[in-house]
Amino acid sequence: MQLLDTAKQYVSKFVALSDKEFSHLAQVLEIREFDKKQLLIKEGEVETYLNFVGKGLARKFFYKNKEELVTQIAKENDLISSYESFLTGNPSTYAVETIEPTTFISITKENVDNLYLSSPKMERLGRMVVTQQFLIKEHWEYDRMRLTSHERFIKFIQENRDLLQRVPQKYLASYLNIKPETFSRLKHLLRKHR
Repeated sequence: MQLLDTAKQYVSKFVALSDKEFSHLAQVLEIREFDKKQLLIKEGEVETYLNFVGKGLARKFFYKNKEELVTQIAKENDLISSYESFLTGNPSTYAVETIEPTTFISITKENVDNLYLSSPKMERLGRMVVTQQFLIKEHWEYDRMRLTSHERFIKFIQENRDLLQRVPQKYLASYLNIKPETFSRLKHLLRKHR
């Protein structure tokens, strides 16, 4: 029940749902649990779920040659999915994998579409969630282009200090588009200045 309360708090940032309206939404939500390093979706599969992280961590990545390039790290209260595949029904170019044991509150595309048809409020909720995801992505892309690797590292650590302990360094370096050795050097400098 606590996970559904977390989902209700998340939803309330966008729209005010009555208990009855949230109950209608909760009926189509699925609680899904995954062990550490378990794939939710592989490259080439169709994404059928939109996932809210209730507890744990996950990453989204794709392969360039044999190298994994991390494009998202999602912690509690974040959404993660192969969004393009979820929205279009096309095979995913991404994989999504847990970093630690993770519990998701998930909803299928079919249930999202049915909710949109059932209520203008649900459609508004969907539009606002998509808008938020778009803004997060746009801010991140802007920072990746305008900030130096040192500035990206500092900004990320200021906003996500807990992830330094929870996420393997190679994933963080990839996500920040920093060479692993540069990441190690910056992390070492951070420790020296504490």
